[in-house]
Amino acid sequence: MTGGSRGIGAAVARRLARDGAAVALTFVEHERAAADVVAAIGADGGTARAFRLDVADPAGFGPVVGAAQAFYAEAGARGLGVLVADAGIAAHQPLAAVDVATWDRVMPVNARGVLLAVQHAAARMVDGGRIVAVSTVGTAWPSPGETVYAASKAAVEQIVRVASRELGGRGITVNTVSAGPTDTDLLRAGAPPEALAGAAALTALGRIGEPRDVADVVGLLCRPEAGWLTGANLRADGGLT
Repeated sequence: MTGGSRGIGAAVARRLARDGAAVALTFVEHERAAADVVAAIGADGGTARAFRLDVADPAGFGPVVGAAQAFYAEAGARGLGVLVADAGIAAHQPLAAVDVATWDRVMPVNARGVLLAVQHAAARMVDGGRIVAVSTVGTAWPSPGETVYAASKAAVEQIVRVASRELGGRGITVNTVSAGPTDTDLLRAGAPPEALAGAAALTALGRIGEPRDVADVVGLLCRPEAGWLTGANLRADGGLT
């Protein structure tokens, strides 16, 4: 999975490991955090390894996927059966202030990074595999200042829908999970407490999400029983939308 060192990604990695997967997770800068996730999975009896990957660099995918396959063989896994594409960055700018530099910084990571991850994983994935990309409810419930971020995630949702059609013949399902406001360090760094309280009040369950809430939905889509669900976008937002 891409982006497995912190927040939702770390929770997804731990969920997949609890479900019995050997987890290859990637990071860019947060090597210590990635090592902590690997250690936590090991302490729980699972198997994981972290690999450095900048998803904005097209040349990085081949070597990392190859190394991940070697790791799966070492772990006794049958091969690449699941891809979770979670790596992403945020951007917050009023519409009038959106500039090309921000667009060119976000799109290669959030949109092209998912495209490349799906391409490389699908080429090596076992038939009947699972692909899940993490999106945002901001594509359906837009907020001021989210033009570039929401656009990048809307692209992800369309990549997934098309991929579901192209990979369905191999029994590979491809879906997105749109996360609502989720209590991560990134959210708390960018949103004041009153904004978090306001978002919590708008959900049906009266709170913002925890990373494990989103991870559990991702985990469900990765199970064999989810084989009839593809090309879908599930909103893990506590009833916000």
